[in-house]
Amino acid sequence: MPKSYTGINIQWPISEQILNGKKLIETRTYPIPLKYINKEMLMIETPGSNGKFKSRGVAIIKFTKFKKYNSKKEFYEDESFHLVNKESAWAWKSKEKYGWYIEIIRLLSPPIDLTGLKKGIIYTKNIQV
Repeated sequence: MPKSYTGINIQWPISEQILNGKKLIETRTYPIPLKYINKEMLMIETPGSNGKFKSRGVAIIKFTKFKKYNSKKEFYEDESFHLVNKESAWAWKSKEKYGWYIEIIRLLSPPIDLTGLKKGIIYTKNIQV
């Protein structure tokens, strides 16, 4: 029986790092809304500028907790968990950086085609899987 999920967009190749278990913390410039902590969500893999595919649902995940990085030093101390280095497009550039701890619930095979779906967590609600 299908279940309804809110989606979270994650660009390729970062999505691959999550799916293969290497990236354990997703980084953002804002905290995860509390209503999404420990809630199962659909991970939407987006192609970014180099992917040769359309947006697709690839896994059911949840974010178990988050933390605020209070300094650039503290952020890079977690590099082995979030895999963002100083040369990355997602490197520390702001005064606020957050780490969202990821748990993979299950991979979707085959991925779900989400071509044409508007991007952003506010639009990707009630996706049936």
